[in-house]
Order: sequence, then C-alpha cells, then structure tokens
Amino acid sequence: MVPLNEVEAIADCGLRGDSYADPSHRQTPENQLTLIELENIQAFSSASGLPLTPDEPRRNLVTVGVDLNALCGTRFRIGEVELEGLELCEPCATFARRTHLEVVRFFVHKGGLRARIIRGGVIRIGDTVTPGTP
Repeated sequence: MVPLNEVEAIADCGLRGDSYADPSHRQTPENQLTLIELENIQAFSSASGLPLTPDEPRRNLVTVGVDLNALCGTRFRIGEVELEGLELCEPCATFARRTHLEVVRFFVHKGGLRARIIRGGVIRIGDTVTPGTP
C-alpha cells in the first residue's frame, strides 16, 4: 500500500489505482472502499504492547475522530465524495497472518467500515467526514 495525499473515488467502482476497484477482485461488488479509525489501531498497540502501523490493517482510508460504526447503514460524505456505510469490516485471518494473532480478538467490531461510493470525487488528507442520513 502506498500512502497518498489525495485519491480519486470513482462512483460504483472504487479508488483509482486500487486493484479492488475492479469488481472481479471483490467478493461483494458493493464493497468499494474500506476505512478504519486510527484510535483503534493505537488502542491495540497500547493494550497489547505489540506494534501496529496505520497501513497494516490494509484499509483504504484511516480516519481520526470519527465513529465509523455509527456510519454503518447511513450515507455520509468525505469532502466532496458521498458514501454509504454498508457493513463493519471485521478482522480476518489474513489481517492476523500479516500482523499479530491478537488482532482478531481485539478488532471485533473495531476493524473499520466497508462502504459504497455513491458520488465520486477527490478525497484529500484532512477532509471532513460529515454524517448524512440513514
């Protein structure tokens, strides 16, 4: 994964340059974008004493100060991009293999959010996450 200052979100597709933007690479075509809270990554490291960097969960976007679970089942915006929170992104065996076995238990209901891109645009570092409607 390569950190970017901005990325183009393409409606009903994914992020430009992301291999998962190709629907044939996704198990569920609607899951076009993943997000995770930086606070949960930091809480894991603090509680476990194990290192975990923001890129290791391999989510597309890392948020700060946003309750992603509250966005599940709602529409919301990141900057100019409109999204729909579809389901929680629960930890999986791949996440554990790449990092630490302890992530599976710790990140239950804290592993982030899968979303569909309703209206595309550019997402930039520092963009505000604005809750919308259920």
